[in-house]
Amino acid sequence: MTQTSNRFFDEIGRLMNDAAGAAQGVKREVDTVMRNQAERILRDLDLVKREEFDAVKDMARLAREENEALKSRIAALEAKLGIAPTAPDTGAV
Repeated sequence: MTQTSNRFFDEIGRLMNDAAGAAQGVKREVDTVMRNQAERILRDLDLVKREEFDAVKDMARLAREENEALKSRIAALEAKLGIAPTAPDTGAV
């Protein structure tokens, strides 16, 4: 009797191990599919990479600094020539 119950429990244990292994395999497969789907969606959104964003941000900062320096030079030259500073162009007609 003990031999039969041991064999029964061994079989149950083996089935549980097989089920756990199958569940892990399914989990890995689902993770892979989800990751691939997320990557595809992000590619389709045409998002900007962080490095590209930082490069453009630095370019804009440098352009603003250069613009401010040029404004200062123009103001100094106008003062030197005795020209009244011109009003900024508002684009209104």
